[in-house]
Amino acid sequence: MRLHQGGQKELVTLRLDRAIALALCFAALASQQVLAQDAAQAPTPDTKTTTLPVVKVNASRMAISPFDLPAALTVVNVEPTSAAQPGINLSETLTGVPGIIARDRQNYAQDEQISIRGFGGRATFGVRSIRLYVDGIPATLPDGQGQVSQFNIDSADRVEVLRGPFSVLYGNAAGGVVQMWSADGTTVPQTTLGFSGGSNDTFRYSADTRGIVGPVDYNIAASEFISGGYRQHSRVHRESDNAKFGIDLGKQRKLTVVLNRFYQPIAQDELGLTRAQVDADPRQATAVASQFNTRKSTKQTQLGLIYEQQVDEDDQLRAMVYHGQRSILQFQAIPVATQKNPLQSGGVVQPDTDYGGTDLRWTHSGDLLNRDYEFVLGLSADYQHQRRFGFNNFVTNSAGITQLGVIGALRRNENDDVDNVDEYAQWYWHFADRWSLLLGARRDDVHFHEQDFYITATNPDDSGRVTYSATTPVAGVQFRPSDTVRLYASYGKGFETPSYNELGYRSDGQPGLAFNLRPQYSRNLELGAKWQIMPGLEFDAAAFRADTRNELTVDTNENGRATYENVGDARRQGLEFSLTGQLGNDWQLSAGFTHLQAEFRSAFFTCTTTPCAVPTTAVAAGTPIPGVPDNYGSLRLEHGTDLGWHEGLTLQGVGSVTVNDTDTQHAAGYGLIDIDTSYTFSLGETTRLQLSASIDNLADRRYIGTVIVNDSNGRYFEPGPDRTYMLGARLTF
Repeated sequence: MRLHQGGQKELVTLRLDRAIALALCFAALASQQVLAQDAAQAPTPDTKTTTLPVVKVNASRMAISPFDLPAALTVVNVEPTSAAQPGINLSETLTGVPGIIARDRQNYAQDEQISIRGFGGRATFGVRSIRLYVDGIPATLPDGQGQVSQFNIDSADRVEVLRGPFSVLYGNAAGGVVQMWSADGTTVPQTTLGFSGGSNDTFRYSADTRGIVGPVDYNIAASEFISGGYRQHSRVHRESDNAKFGIDLGKQRKLTVVLNRFYQPIAQDELGLTRAQVDADPRQATAVASQFNTRKSTKQTQLGLIYEQQVDEDDQLRAMVYHGQRSILQFQAIPVATQKNPLQSGGVVQPDTDYGGTDLRWTHSGDLLNRDYEFVLGLSADYQHQRRFGFNNFVTNSAGITQLGVIGALRRNENDDVDNVDEYAQWYWHFADRWSLLLGARRDDVHFHEQDFYITATNPDDSGRVTYSATTPVAGVQFRPSDTVRLYASYGKGFETPSYNELGYRSDGQPGLAFNLRPQYSRNLELGAKWQIMPGLEFDAAAFRADTRNELTVDTNENGRATYENVGDARRQGLEFSLTGQLGNDWQLSAGFTHLQAEFRSAFFTCTTTPCAVPTTAVAAGTPIPGVPDNYGSLRLEHGTDLGWHEGLTLQGVGSVTVNDTDTQHAAGYGLIDIDTSYTFSLGETTRLQLSASIDNLADRRYIGTVIVNDSNGRYFEPGPDRTYMLGARLTF
């Protein structure tokens, strides 16, 4: 069923999906009433099930603690009930993590803008150049395009951010890796109901229940978010459901079932503003946004299964399989005259995507020369079958009256398919008392195939195919001068194909995909140090450099439609620092700072108008890469306990950002202060009530939150909100 068809059938289907999610929550709630008393009285509740050996699960795929890994890996524990933050965006969990910058666009039609060490800054929507995972299941499609909208913070236990050379072991577009892991069910069942509301007609409702029923532990979360938006024409309504079930099969075997649903029936797209428009009124929307009613609706469902078996003391097997469906309907502000061009594909985009894959992994531990080692060998395969339609964003009736913002004549009809088969291996060897070695390699083969069904006298058959392949090795060595200090060096090669969104349009205005784009290759070097100042407090530092060739960048960006080009060599290098942990009784700190130099190393010509058959505007070597700030950092300071008062202070600072390849316009840097406080009451032995309040942008600063790189209309700027307020309540029992 297509999103634009509407009707009673779709409404019933959506209500049914929601009813199933709520039924699961209430079923788990009912089981808690039966089990709560038994769980409280049982002296050893864990004896009734057989659990797998405790293994530190993190982004390295190995049983290595982050402190002992020769790479920059940050683990953020997520505790939604410990602070007054509403849990709407992933960026709330990443405060204090160096290297990564996650910025809320205040435009939910385009998702958050996330970059790691300068990779991903070019993304016009969604997440590029970074691999995303939820519970070990990819949230990045095989072509490299990802989104964090399906990340459900209510069910989360932790978020892991891997930066630097070892990211390449995750394959295509792995300039960094972000993983969210859902919490396991608790021995004593618990349920949390939440509500928050505040500025800009923003409301959020949430429910999370987790526990253990026999051999099954469960964690089920559902939330609904509604906002009128900071700017005009920025209304949003989204629902998010996530359920994880861990089933103990006995004999050291476990099956994990992960269900995820994301539904966003409306997200208006206010588009960017010019400098003059920002100065006049940062809350306004571009006129064409209202004229064409630019908006986006999304529906996604996904199922994943993970089977783990401890074969013997030294060997473990893991098999993962997943499948999902994602439907999008997006209305863009393409001028009517442009849409009437027989070579154009209209102003409405509708990709319907089926995707999935599998990952098989064998882990073996042993000793070599009386020294411990661990070996991982894996095979993964993924597919993406997308039926892509394009329509005019206007209809002209028999009287010659043109109506905008509606689905018109068909202008595009094609299958865009991607599949990949990848092999990877990792080997960790603690070869001396103070030395360890981590080696890895991955082979990627990514196949793109387009089959064109929209063939007319003026629009020929544009079917085609292309294959991208690469082998990406990585190596790291770590030295341990003392029990509290680690020094390391690592090196690896990376690989990134164009995504279908980047192949989707040619910059010369001709029909068909831009199969002339080449993959981007990188060489990554990192030197780092980790110091445990005291138990629970750690300082990390890293120097990094990434050199790329065939750098992929935005060529043109007009009215929400972007084209791309390869521009030669580029370099991203810099320093990052972090201080994280316990400062003392009831005090917690998470602080991170990054200095980054990102620049084109090759001169090239670019387009400043569309269509553009021949680029004529020169860009000199040494020009900054747009969309990437030179300095950025954040700090989160918290004080309080589980009961009583809990206070939080968040500081964010971002340096100036160039917005186009020619470096002629910039978004100024800014600093923000957010504060929050909460008070938790004990309503008996098993029930707690938390009341909270928060103020974001306390100083009421005007600032540009995100930018749209190389916008051909000069609408580069997406203003961030002024001072906003939020009140909330959470009941946990």
